[in-house]
Amino acid sequence: MAFIREQLFTGHDSVGLHEPSFSGREREYVVDAIDSTFVSSVGQYVDAFEKTVASFTGAARAVATVNGTAALHTALHLLGVQPGDEVLTQPLTFVATANAVRYCGACPVFVDIDYDTLGLSPDAVAQFLQQYGEPQTGERPRNRSTGRRIAACLPMHSYGFPLRIAELVSACADWGIPVIEDAAESLGSFVGQTHTGLFGELGVLSFNGNKTVTTGGGGMIITRDSALADRAKHITTTAKVAHRWEYVHDELGFNYRMPNLNAALGCAQLEQLDQKLAKKRRIAAAYSEFFARREWSNAGYQLMVEREGTRANYWLNTLLCPDRAARDALLQYTNDNGVMTRPAWELMYRLPEYRGSLNGGCPVAEDIGERLVNLPSSPRGELRT
Repeated sequence: MAFIREQLFTGHDSVGLHEPSFSGREREYVVDAIDSTFVSSVGQYVDAFEKTVASFTGAARAVATVNGTAALHTALHLLGVQPGDEVLTQPLTFVATANAVRYCGACPVFVDIDYDTLGLSPDAVAQFLQQYGEPQTGERPRNRSTGRRIAACLPMHSYGFPLRIAELVSACADWGIPVIEDAAESLGSFVGQTHTGLFGELGVLSFNGNKTVTTGGGGMIITRDSALADRAKHITTTAKVAHRWEYVHDELGFNYRMPNLNAALGCAQLEQLDQKLAKKRRIAAAYSEFFARREWSNAGYQLMVEREGTRANYWLNTLLCPDRAARDALLQYTNDNGVMTRPAWELMYRLPEYRGSLNGGCPVAEDIGERLVNLPSSPRGELRT
């Protein structure tokens, strides 16, 4: 408690988990957007925001949406996920991942995660497909136990830690299953020189108020495929055919485009991205040094760190406690004393709307869910370390 208050986040009565910081040109750009009268889904800031994100990540194109959930829904729709299909995903994730699958009328299938990434395990997926997959000539495989088509795989880079995405994409490619990366939390996270979200056919980012870069509410589809990006932009703009005055819509579309006002905020935030990421790494290094002390390591506390060959953005610093009792005691003490900490999300198949969903057995996720605590990680204030 003293370490967090006196070393990491000084001068605050309460310490939030991840609060936004506005120390650049946010006010100037938002006022400029208002003065331009382009405050909805058309404007120079939307275009600039998309181009800057594409440039930073290395994507061929980026398509801005109203939020990350809308981006996930759009990505699944683009890759042909249909009612009655199945989508392989992980149980340890924010509910939006599973909800987007359900928006398509499809069924999420929950497969286990890896201890050192907290993301969907390529080995567990390969084992699941070996046990349940039934190849179809010229089509995506079917689940032999349900008869449903396995239409896609939707992993998540949890808390900004890159999962074994190259191996997962390879395992899915053996079965003809496309991969959509939920990279909502991993802006600034890389595997080698490749940004998360660019291994599968499509990737999704989030710019919610608690993310490293915020637009208030917002999301983004990133891809190496310009044709897919064109389709994404079309269907997120109500599938409206360009015309000076006629209203013609040539397919089912969604009103999912990001407003120019939000993009203006995002443009100012992106100008500070390198500094934000650098500061988050300093916070992570300070936590790492603190929890390496003998009294913590001997007691069984383990801080998550990036794997070799990856670069995590450390969106939320993540601590694994020795057991559920230690986790609950830490959560109780910190929150009682004005320092916000949080446990892992409830595993998806324990939520009322997903009880009874098929899962391949998830012992790692079950264990992690009992022991995980997220620590304050806001890139704001001054560090004394």
